[in-house]
Amino acid sequence: MRSVAIGIFDGVHAGHQEIIAEAGKHGPVTVLTFDPHPTSVFAPERTPSMLLPLADRITLLKQHGALEVVILEFTRDFATKSPDQFIEEVLLDQLHASHVTVGENFTFGNKAAGNVEYLKNCGKSFGVSAVKLSENRGSAISSSRIRALIKDGDIERANELLTRRFYLRGPVVHGEKRGRTIGYPTANIGLGDDATIPADGVYAGWLEVGADRWPAAISIGTNPTFPGVRGRQVEAYALDQTGLDLYDQEAKLEFGWRLRDTLKFDGLDPLLEQMKDDCNKARELTQGN
Repeated sequence: MRSVAIGIFDGVHAGHQEIIAEAGKHGPVTVLTFDPHPTSVFAPERTPSMLLPLADRITLLKQHGALEVVILEFTRDFATKSPDQFIEEVLLDQLHASHVTVGENFTFGNKAAGNVEYLKNCGKSFGVSAVKLSENRGSAISSSRIRALIKDGDIERANELLTRRFYLRGPVVHGEKRGRTIGYPTANIGLGDDATIPADGVYAGWLEVGADRWPAAISIGTNPTFPGVRGRQVEAYALDQTGLDLYDQEAKLEFGWRLRDTLKFDGLDPLLEQMKDDCNKARELTQGN
């Protein structure tokens, strides 16, 4: 018999951790999650960007108390299951649930016909706990709220709700290589369309590749000081590092603090002066972390 916690758990933020902790009061925890995000099936145009790759979601769920993580592929066929079919086939036959823990707004089954009250009144042999997620500064902690904070550049508040530093993963790809010529060689990170990318600006954080981790100044934007039209770029300068060859390796960018907005400078000299200041601030903030 299992204590089952159900949800998407994108981000594994403070609210998700509450759900897992509540589930843990009723026995070893099995987390049931779904991939891809259900919205990608019902309304692809409204699919939210993701806060974590699936593999990292699993790792963090286990770090926060899940004994095991079960991933159900969310398909159109799965979405047509009635609430009773979901209960019988998934919760009972597959997972042998003795207790089920969900967020208070949890819905399930075809056309979201099932909810917490439905679970409680279904007459089956498992207990049900519904967790009202804690509030922070007047609003419930949620993945959508954290996405909005990140996209607004409010990294420090997002990190508070995540209970960790937000990060992005991706391969180091070739860019314009301009940084090498001006003394600030950067690693450009390739990201998928589903990545949650912070607002344009300069951030202090860390660049991690393999076993190496360096304090970094991170820039997001289109480099408006230089001529030409380019897409948004996410690039990191590993402070005081030279001669790094990181191409095609997977990098992890951790975001600690937002330093400033993206600016367009009247030439290279004022840009270099600002970049020196940015690096000094990033060095000071990341020291000892």
